[in-house]
Amino acid sequence: MNTKIYDELKHSGLTKNESRIYLSLLRKGSSKAGTISKDSELDRTSTYNCLKSLLQKGLASYAVIGKIKYFQPANPTNIEIYLKDRLDTVKQIMPDLQKMYKSTKLEQNVRLFKGKKGVKFILDDIIKERKENCIFGSEGQLKKFYPYYADRFVSQLKENRIKVRSIVRFTRRKNNTKYQEYRFITAESESPVVTNIYGNKIGIIVWSDNPEVILIENKTSAEAYREYFEFMWKSAKKN
Repeated sequence: MNTKIYDELKHSGLTKNESRIYLSLLRKGSSKAGTISKDSELDRTSTYNCLKSLLQKGLASYAVIGKIKYFQPANPTNIEIYLKDRLDTVKQIMPDLQKMYKSTKLEQNVRLFKGKKGVKFILDDIIKERKENCIFGSEGQLKKFYPYYADRFVSQLKENRIKVRSIVRFTRRKNNTKYQEYRFITAESESPVVTNIYGNKIGIIVWSDNPEVILIENKTSAEAYREYFEFMWKSAKKN
């Protein structure tokens, strides 16, 4: 199984089992439920339930040949249609959701996330905010642990013309680009903590076997962190 595609299917809104069944359909083509069950390594009940769900979502179909159902995958472009329909539904209720959110939102909002999903949340939030991102403490952990997300994140930064300023150690010297600027400090030890300051938010990633992410949403705190960053920026070397 292609684990990269499998992981992305799960993040697109399909369940783990639905993702396994859909990939099995793509691999095997028109097949009986028993064949799909064996190929996806799921029991028959789970397989039938997932096939039924995929049929409802327009991601699979079947033909009856001699009283036997043969299932086949829908064109992968149907996944985009399915996601668009879901997004359209969410957009319809978004004004009401925003009203509910704003009525109960705390002035200072601190949230804690764990694992890969937490890291992805911060990356997506930086792109959504579309404000300059000031970073210190990076040791290239994102590229090391989640290369796919790292490449996609860099691409989205460029597409949205989001400026990034990074303070890193001399040993991680990099060249400046149109939207990415580096300055360098002398530090012997690596930092397991990466701090992102963007808009009125501070996103702190503590890199470990299971990363922890702290998101602080508070204007005063963000301004204080940004002032500290600017002090470090002025003191750091350009090359």
